Amino acid sequence: MLCTKRIEVATEGHCDIIDITSQVAEGVAASGLKEGTVMVFVAGSTAAVTTMEYEPGLLEDLKETWKRLVPEGIPYKHDLRWGDGNGYAHIRASLLGPFLGVPLVDGRMALGMWQQIVLVDFDNRPRSRAVVVQVVGD
Repeated sequence: MLCTKRIEVATEGHCDIIDITSQVAEGVAASGLKEGTVMVFVAGSTAAVTTMEYEPGLLEDLKETWKRLVPEGIPYKHDLRWGDGNGYAHIRASLLGPFLGVPLVDGRMALGMWQQIVLVDFDNRPRSRAVVVQVVGD
């Protein structure tokens, strides 16, 4: 069986990290499925999904890491073509990725105790992000 839920998330951009675990869990509960896979996908080329411990220190650490790895304020060919100044956001999102899979066991996502599902919006402006949650299984 396959069940799909769409989540709309308002973001601030600029490496905004939003815990979406509870919204994903609502989709899992509504599916009624007990065993399978939970798939989370964000539409858009400047946002990504991953898991992490959602605590203030780590949120800041992750933001600082992205600034070091893929800095803003340097030339990107994308910016020359489109003039929107978010080339860095596309690179960051490509590295982290738009998709996450989580095992579903006994009707619950098999996340660790300190592991949350997060949406990361790297764009240089606020956005409304569409996240698709699909639960596949029995």
